Amino acid sequence: MLEIRHASERGRAEHGWLSSRHTFSFANYYDPKQMGFSDLLVINDDRVMPGRGFGKHPHRDVEIFSYVLEGALEHKDTMGNGSVIVPGDIQLMSAGTGVAHSEYNPSATDRVHFLQIWIATQKNGETPRYQQRMFTPEEKRGTLRLVISPEENGESLQIRQDTRVYAGLFDGDERAELDLAADRYAYVHVARGSIEVNGVALGEGDGVRIRDERKLTFSGGKDAEILVFDLRNIEVSDFWG
Repeated sequence: MLEIRHASERGRAEHGWLSSRHTFSFANYYDPKQMGFSDLLVINDDRVMPGRGFGKHPHRDVEIFSYVLEGALEHKDTMGNGSVIVPGDIQLMSAGTGVAHSEYNPSATDRVHFLQIWIATQKNGETPRYQQRMFTPEEKRGTLRLVISPEENGESLQIRQDTRVYAGLFDGDERAELDLAADRYAYVHVARGSIEVNGVALGEGDGVRIRDERKLTFSGGKDAEILVFDLRNIEVSDFWG
C-alpha cells in the first residue's frame, strides 16, 4: 500500500533568509497525523539565503543527516568538527548524550538548498559521533546506492538504528528495484524531478509511506533524485513522547 504525502500538503515556514517545507510536524508546524513514520522523524526541505544559516543549537539522542542538493553548507559542532558539504556529500551526526552545531551558507552570492533529516536513535545516552562521505553521481546513477545503514561495512555511513537509506538518480529509461522484507516499511522522498514508484507518479517534494509491499520498482524518472528509507514496521517512534 502506498500513501502519498503531496509536496503541497507540507508545512511551510518563511523567514526571509530561510524558506522551509516540513514533511512532518516540526517547530511551529504541527499536524497530529504527521508525526513522522516509523523511526523517520523529520524531513525539512530548506533553502537558505547567502551568508545566513542556523546558529549554534543543541540536540541529543537523535540521528541527524544533511543532504545538499544545491550550493554549499558549512558545519561546525562542539565535537570540534568543521566542514563544508556540497552536492554528493552526506553528513551524519549522532547526537548521543548531547552536541551543539551550526549550519551556515558560506556563499556571498548563492543560496543553499538541502534536506535535513532526523531519525530516532536505537539507544539513548551514546557518545556523540560525526561522519561524512561523498557519494558521486556515478555511484547513484540508475541505481539505489546504500548510503546509510547500521552495518559497519565501510561502504555506507553507520547509523544507530535499524534503518537503511538509499540514494538514486533516475532519468529516461533508467530503472531499479528494491526488495523489502515482509516485516518492513519504507518511505520514499523525491528530492527533485519526478519518478514513478510501483507505477504511482511522484513529483518534486512528494513523499510516500509504504506498507505491505515486498518489491519497489522505480521507473520513468525525469531528472529525479530520490531518497529511499527501509524502516521498521512501526507506525510512529515514541521520540516525541
